Amino acid sequence: MSRQPERLVLGITGPIGAGKTSVGKYLESAHGFHYLRYSQVLAEWLAADPTAKNQLQGIGWEVMAGGKQAELNARLVQKIGQEGSYAVDGLRHSLDHTTLRDGFAEHYHLLYIDSPPETRWRRLQARRGFATFADFQAADSHPVEQQIPLLRPSADFVLQNQGPLDELYSTIEGVLQQIHSGGLA
Repeated sequence: MSRQPERLVLGITGPIGAGKTSVGKYLESAHGFHYLRYSQVLAEWLAADPTAKNQLQGIGWEVMAGGKQAELNARLVQKIGQEGSYAVDGLRHSLDHTTLRDGFAEHYHLLYIDSPPETRWRRLQARRGFATFADFQAADSHPVEQQIPLLRPSADFVLQNQGPLDELYSTIEGVLQQIHSGGLA
């Protein structure tokens, strides 16, 4: 059985509210990963407020539709050091996946986190202020979010996040064990 390299670059994708940030922060706190978000890079690049989700969706769409996705990816890759493991949250476009896959080869794996829309809405109500399910659906159907499901077939692991956080964390532990043993789902 082949042994996976110690260094990992895990791309994390999925719809809003699926648990991407929870996975990234767990990898950071429990396993010492460096945690990067596409939204952070986008906000730094274009001087946007990283907490203004609606603003970032619009700016992200301008970047994607304006043919600047490669530049965004180049800026993100520059933030990944030569050593250590990285959790990269917020892949939204096939070029995001291709850039990381081509740049980090056997060190890279894509995780797709999914959850039913109603569950995601309930998680986001307090954090993002979605007063109604219709408000959530509007954000969830924003053009910048529409490429995300196309990444699912490319994922090394598809994780269903419908339960409590400890179940999600246990699933992540299983994924890490599979990666380190050289076996993929």
